Amino acid sequence: MRHLAALFALLPWPVLAQDWNAAPPNAPYVAAFPGQTRAPALPDAALALTPLAEGLRHPWGMEELPDGRWLVTERPGRMRIVSDRGVSKPIQGLPPVHAEGQGGLLDVVIARDFDKTRRVWWSYAEPRGALNGTAVATGVLSADETRLDQVTVIFRQAPGWASDAHYGGRLVLAPDGALILTTGERSDRRARLQAQDPASHLGKVIRLSPGGGPAPGNPALPGWAPEVWSIGHRNVQSAAYGPDGRLYTIEHGPLGGDELNRPEAGRNYGWPVVTYGLEYSGAAIGQGLTEAQGMEQPLYYWDPVIAPSGLAFYDGAMFPDWRGSLLVGALGGQALVRLTLKGDRITGEARYLQGMARIRDVAVARDGAIMILTDEENGALIRLTPKP
Repeated sequence: MRHLAALFALLPWPVLAQDWNAAPPNAPYVAAFPGQTRAPALPDAALALTPLAEGLRHPWGMEELPDGRWLVTERPGRMRIVSDRGVSKPIQGLPPVHAEGQGGLLDVVIARDFDKTRRVWWSYAEPRGALNGTAVATGVLSADETRLDQVTVIFRQAPGWASDAHYGGRLVLAPDGALILTTGERSDRRARLQAQDPASHLGKVIRLSPGGGPAPGNPALPGWAPEVWSIGHRNVQSAAYGPDGRLYTIEHGPLGGDELNRPEAGRNYGWPVVTYGLEYSGAAIGQGLTEAQGMEQPLYYWDPVIAPSGLAFYDGAMFPDWRGSLLVGALGGQALVRLTLKGDRITGEARYLQGMARIRDVAVARDGAIMILTDEENGALIRLTPKP
């Protein structure tokens, strides 16, 4: 990423042509229903960008603290507190991370009663000798904010795998207090079929009790691991609850086929049996199916991909016309993507800040500003507001 001082000297950000729907798809597939892909382009918007921090090394996840500061993770294994007053030293007490490839320290969430408990959860790639896997730990942030105490690992993805890719790792607290974790199928072709094995944690949406173990109400189905909520996912790095109280996730496709889903208990979302994408070689995946009995269709998919990471539903006051929209970070697409939703259908898509940087995570601040993390060696936490 260019140094932010130079970057913001270019503002207002140049508007690129809204031509993403004109780009040819990679796969020769046909959508299952109208509007499942290539929704009409929404009007562009002028955004004011204010950097809160730069020099973050591949920041991955963020959570707003009650006083308006932000907990931010860096993939090499650091967690810091960021505000307009600066960036803290790394918080001590985290377990070791496998910081190779796509692995490292991933997402972070805090308890709803953080003011009282100071409870924090985080996901990370855990080293296990020759293997590694996605894990979740929890701890209590010390009063002086220098360390995490009472640290406990509450979930370890099984089986472990010798891969540096597709960890998933997004965390979100459900309205009922359950802790949602998304996982990947570790990319390896030998591992990808485990996304269809309900006894495996690979390629799943996981639903945990905050203290560890499966959350009450998980599917009680024969052969299913008790923590598993849904199966058949590739690499989910976006998750959020919508205004309808339901969970939405977005996963990375291969060459085409990024998917927006609304995972329900006990359902199968297809990977790798059905997909709207291709192998990176251009070959069909499996039998080249986009539909199969007992497997759910995505609400929306992208081809070419945007490489989605981070998801938030906008509910603030600064952008009143955006209320109810989905905000998505795009890594390969290098944009902030906005989707409008009506019922079960996506009705429009916008892409802001195109070409600026890889956007890893998106959040909505309490005052209605939009926060983004850029996934770069010199990454940044940036505040977005309407441009006057």
